[in-house]
Amino acid sequence: MSQQGASAGRVVQEGNPGLNALVRKRMGSAAARAGGWPWWAQVACVYVAARIVSACIFMAAALHQGVNPWFPAKPDYWNFINIWDARWYGEVLLNGYPRQLPVDDGGNVRENAWAFYALFPMLGRAVSAMTGLDPALALTFIAMAAGLGAALVVYCLFRQKAAHRTAMWGVAFFSTFPVAAVLQVPYAESLNLLLLASALLLVMQRRYLWAMPVVVLMCLSRPTGVPFAAMAGGLLAYRLWERTRPAVPGGRTDPPHSRRDLLALAALTAISGLSALMWPAIAWAVTGDPAAYTKTETVWRGHDLVPFKPWFDTGIQLFGPVLGILAPFVFVAAFALLMSSPPVVALGAELRLWCVCYMGYLLVFLHPQTSTFRMLLPLFPLALSAALLSRSRAYRGTVVTMFVLLQIVWIVWLWAWAQLPGGGDYPP
Repeated sequence: MSQQGASAGRVVQEGNPGLNALVRKRMGSAAARAGGWPWWAQVACVYVAARIVSACIFMAAALHQGVNPWFPAKPDYWNFINIWDARWYGEVLLNGYPRQLPVDDGGNVRENAWAFYALFPMLGRAVSAMTGLDPALALTFIAMAAGLGAALVVYCLFRQKAAHRTAMWGVAFFSTFPVAAVLQVPYAESLNLLLLASALLLVMQRRYLWAMPVVVLMCLSRPTGVPFAAMAGGLLAYRLWERTRPAVPGGRTDPPHSRRDLLALAALTAISGLSALMWPAIAWAVTGDPAAYTKTETVWRGHDLVPFKPWFDTGIQLFGPVLGILAPFVFVAAFALLMSSPPVVALGAELRLWCVCYMGYLLVFLHPQTSTFRMLLPLFPLALSAALLSRSRAYRGTVVTMFVLLQIVWIVWLWAWAQLPGGGDYPP
């Protein structure tokens, strides 16, 4: 190397530390300024940034999208996010629900709109009528607005159990979760999470009567009513038990539930149970078939609903006849250990009980498949547990980075359509 080149190299090497220090200083200054913003502005900034990242991943994946059932190859962003279940919600918005269940030549119920709850498409119809927006765009707008609202409520929920910084990291984990990209597509997940988080917040604040209308709407958005009713019933039993045990010095600091609180919680439990049955009852009333909803749901499974059995079938398929039988028990044991870990215990009775009841609901009724990843979103309180696990910025930043990388996997593997050898593709 010439003397001039070596000299230039030394200049570059000596200049880098100063440049890095300047970048770090400016980043720290920007972070300090953002730290002075109102909490809602900070939450909105984190959530919107996460959705921009997801949009970039969607657009990059769309460039590689080949021939598919919906549109030409290499679609634009708006076409690319309006596929899969988004088409069913659009069908409900435009044409409503069938008054008779469609059947094939063998008399078997075919896929139809009754599997998709009414609140989301009905809101889309109202927004489209009031604004003149295209129905698909109206549904996308509602999903994005509801996702932002959910992030704001999730922050308020997390603040019940954690300081501001930890709650913000919990929101960051929630916003970048590997399947969080679904919060900006025309699916009902974002609306359901907004209502679920609101109901959980009201329960934690002991505003049980106010939670009732929220739960009714939640039960018209997605099938989360059964586990919520189980959670409310379990919480009622726990609060009744608390009133019977003697006070322990240094124990709980919040006052025990009054008789009025217990009556309100009992009423919420009853309303939640009735609301959970509301959508199947509506399907029955319209079609005249008492099992209209369950028949429709099981079409996608290819067999009748048998509680617990699909987990063992999937275990055998993945791990063989011996380990496959043991796999569901190992999963339950691992989840029990997770629920008893200190970061999860710190969530409090309400959020822990919700996570247990929701996972129990999945174990009883869910047919495990690729859509299972998306159905884990209601376990979002565990995002706060992940933030409570360590205060290390390196740890928390690594979690966000890994979540974003797994978003790429989810979108490319499951959202983008690529025909399998036997036809069709895995659903997201």
